[in-house]
Amino acid sequence: MSSLPGGLLVALEGIDGSGKTTQAGLLEHWAIALGLEVVRTKEPTAGPWGMKVRNSKITGRLSEAEELECFINDRQEHVQGLIAPALRRGAVVIVDRYYYSTVAYQGARGMNPAQLLERNRVFAPIPNLVVLLDIEPTAGLERIHRRGLGQDTFESLEALTKSRAIFASLMEPHVVRFEGTLPVERLHEAIVSEILRREPLSSWASARLGPERAAALAIDLSLSPMEKAELLRVAPPPA
Repeated sequence: MSSLPGGLLVALEGIDGSGKTTQAGLLEHWAIALGLEVVRTKEPTAGPWGMKVRNSKITGRLSEAEELECFINDRQEHVQGLIAPALRRGAVVIVDRYYYSTVAYQGARGMNPAQLLERNRVFAPIPNLVVLLDIEPTAGLERIHRRGLGQDTFESLEALTKSRAIFASLMEPHVVRFEGTLPVERLHEAIVSEILRREPLSSWASARLGPERAAALAIDLSLSPMEKAELLRVAPPPA
């Protein structure tokens, strides 16, 4: 099993119904095909703080302050117990929702997004890539309804609209917007191509293929993500 110096942290973000879980699963299979250790996780977690938030989606939302504290405490445990150790091992960590969701959803409740971002970054590592899946709130609600699981207290049209606007305001170089309504495989290809251009995976690929060939592979649309993974996995070091 290979490792990446410092690991690779990819966060999938976006409003409910944007397709994060589907793309996280595809990305997990792709990274495993590379021969890398993969840790796939999500927030809120199944820990006590995370379950308090999860249960509130059905029983009724917590107050703004209490909900934020639950998210912060849950994330601190998540980072300390799982994310940070995995990154130190050189693993690929794929997280379905991260602190950007707290910024967007708590921001939609009236909290200051910049302050929320600052508070989380005191302890939570910045991802190598944030995959922001953008979708119209009405389309997101349609997807949620098709799941047949009912609508929770986070998923009103007004709340999703406000959250989407805050996600869109996150203008940072590691936050990349993707059209969430693209066909699933095409979207997966676009995400993989972006990851191959990012450190540390771009250096890892260059060590196997050489810089020019690795750069060409990142944008080659004639190969599927799994074909690219196979090329990287078995490629001998360049002469």
